[in-house]
Parts: sequence; structure tokens; C-alpha cells
Amino acid sequence: MNDIEIMAPAGSFESLAAALKAGADSIYFGVGSLNMRSRSSVNFSLEDLHEIVAICRRAGAQSYLALNTVVYDNELDEVRRICDAAKSAGISAVIAADVAVMSYAVSIGVPVHVSVQANVCNLEAVRFFARFADVMVLARELTLPQIKYIISGIERDNITGPSGKKVSIELFAHGALCVSVSGKCYMSLGIYNSSGNRGACFQNCRRAYRVIDEETGEELVIDNKYVMSPKDICTVNVFDQLLAAGVKIFKLEGRGRSADYVHTVTSVYKEAAQACAAGSFTAEKVDGWIERLSAVFNRGFWMGGYYLGEPLGEWTGSGGNRAAKTKYHIGKVNKHFSRMGVAEIYLEAGELSVGDEILITGPTTGAVQFCVDELRHDGQSVQVAMKNAVISIPTPEKVRTNDKVYRLKTRVFGENTPSINA
Repeated sequence: MNDIEIMAPAGSFESLAAALKAGADSIYFGVGSLNMRSRSSVNFSLEDLHEIVAICRRAGAQSYLALNTVVYDNELDEVRRICDAAKSAGISAVIAADVAVMSYAVSIGVPVHVSVQANVCNLEAVRFFARFADVMVLARELTLPQIKYIISGIERDNITGPSGKKVSIELFAHGALCVSVSGKCYMSLGIYNSSGNRGACFQNCRRAYRVIDEETGEELVIDNKYVMSPKDICTVNVFDQLLAAGVKIFKLEGRGRSADYVHTVTSVYKEAAQACAAGSFTAEKVDGWIERLSAVFNRGFWMGGYYLGEPLGEWTGSGGNRAAKTKYHIGKVNKHFSRMGVAEIYLEAGELSVGDEILITGPTTGAVQFCVDELRHDGQSVQVAMKNAVISIPTPEKVRTNDKVYRLKTRVFGENTPSINA
């Protein structure tokens, strides 16, 4: 297990706590505008750096700062400012795709990981980037034999990074997959003048499209209007093969996802790693892991992805979330009584019944999911509590004041029901 690293995303302190609680070996996150999620609300501030690094250290996890966009000349001062702050905070490494970022980080002694945006597809590219980095993410489009060839070449030729250690290979293992080559997409730039390579993608590829003959006005009938929206990649079924190929670090996508998503995906891949280490990786376990992954946000799964040599042909077939469970916000935690293991909850937005499955999330709590087996209102045991009630329930672990409470419901596809699952 010391050779296997499960790398989890964090776009909030809730997700950070959830990832660490699920056993993440490393966390990656962004600050400011020079990362691939800069347009979204899932960025930390530069002032958060010291706290994030400290939280990761206490959990025994590495901390990686994504600084992986294309960079322009007028932004080089900002690059230096962020790298200097990262060094001061004690960051484990900076993830970069632009050589200017790599060069400056190395010059001040900050370790570098080469991002998937650099499209490392061959052994010569590894040799080139080895002057900057000890870790490289290979392009998502490589097949398993190609990955094996690169890793065996690193071993054979003793290709080392700045630290003097052999270069380690990281692979994108789970999550949203871009229709373009390793995320090098210009569609959003062309339509909205908002570049995906600058962290500002509008994801217009995720929409439904019609194909119309401009001369006749005749519309072509296609089975799936989501012709540019791939399913999410899922590699838990081939985790043992990727590990046998020599992959050391498994990156999970999802800085824009919720704490329960991060907790579920991280825990599943951590269990897969542990099963491989223990020699207990089985088809039955894979089935169970896929079922759990299906319960949180997904666009359907492309099992194994390009790594199995398959061409991209797995499209979502729908406009959004295919999670097997939907979550509804129903309340918040007023307080938690640690000695009794009981939480007092205000049902500000919905009702709750004995037997319901709920999710509680918070910046320190992360994500706690369980079934309600007892419910008390006004000191009395009840089966159902209505909106605006203050109730008490036993919890399997400590939760905290102002944590959010959600009721989970198994989703029936085709239902026109609202969802805030993300």
C-alpha cells in the first residue's frame, strides 16, 4: 500500500474533510484564477493555503496545488506570487502544464507534477519533463500497452526527476471525461470567448444538439442528441491491471462535486487499492464498488476508457446526472451531544421518517451517510417528523452545528423531480 496513492479532489473544506475521512493519500485543489476550475466556485483563496496544508499533514496526506492553465506574460507575476505562497505554506507539489510555471517552481524548490494538460504520450516526453518533475500524468488517450511501455522505459533507462528519484506515473482514474484530447478543447473559446484551457469552460459540449441540413432544412434523426458529451471514465474494474502496469498514483476527478461524491469515490478506490494489496480483488467486489459509484453524481460509466483500447463512443444519452440516488435538503444540525451520540436537527425544508437514508455534510464533518433508525420529537419517539420540527436522532459519528442535512431517495429515471445532487 505504500506504493499506491489515491489522489482525491477538493473544491471546498467539506470535500477536503470527506476525502481525508475516506482515506485519500493526497489532495489536489486550486486557488485563484490560474487553474482548470477557475471559472467555478470551487476554488480556495490564497489565504487558505496554510490551513489546507496543515489539515492534510495532520491526516498524513500530501497536498497538491493545481496551477495548470495556459499562462500569459502578464500573469507571470501572479504565477510567482502563488508559487511563493505555496512554498511558504509547505505544499507538497504544484501541478502544472505550462513550462513557465514548472521552471519557476523548480527554481524556488517547489516540487512539480506535470498535468494531464501537457499531453504526455511517449517516453521522450517523459525524458523532457523529467528536468522539471518527479511525477507525470499520462494523457487519457493512451492504451494499457502504451502505459506499460512508458513505465518499463522509465525503469530500464532510470529516468529520474529533480529529486533524483525515478519518475512516477499518475493516471486519471475516475470522473468526467472531456470529448477532446486530454481536455485540450476550444469549443467554449470559439462560442463564448471563454477558454477551457484557462479554466473557464462553459461545457457547451454537454448539451443536446440537432443536425439540420442548411439547404433543405431537413433534420437528421439521431439516436442520441448528446453527441459530444462522453460518459464518465471508471477504472475500478481494471484497477488491478493499471496497478500491475506500474501506475503509482490514481487521480479522481471532481473538484466541482459535493462532499458525498468525493467521499464515495475516494473510499471505493481506496478499497480497490487495499484489495489489490491483499490479493482479494474480485469480480464480486467490483460489482459492489460500481453500485456505490452509481449512487452519486455520474453521467453513466465508460468502463476502462481508452486504457482498454476502445475508441471514444460512450455518450451520456442525457443532459445531466445519472446518479441512482437523489438528495433533498431538509434541514441543518442545531447541536450534537457527543456523550449520547445524538444530533438535534431543525427540519427547515422537509420532513423525515424512520427508515429514511440521510446525508449530513459540513466543513469539518465531511460527509456522513446513514439510515435513521430512531427519531424523537418533543421527547417522544415518533415515526415521522414534519417540516419546521426540531428532532433528535442517533448518529454513527460526530456531526457539527450548522452541518447541512439531506434526505436521500432512490431515483427513478424519467421522473420529473428536482435534484441538487452534484
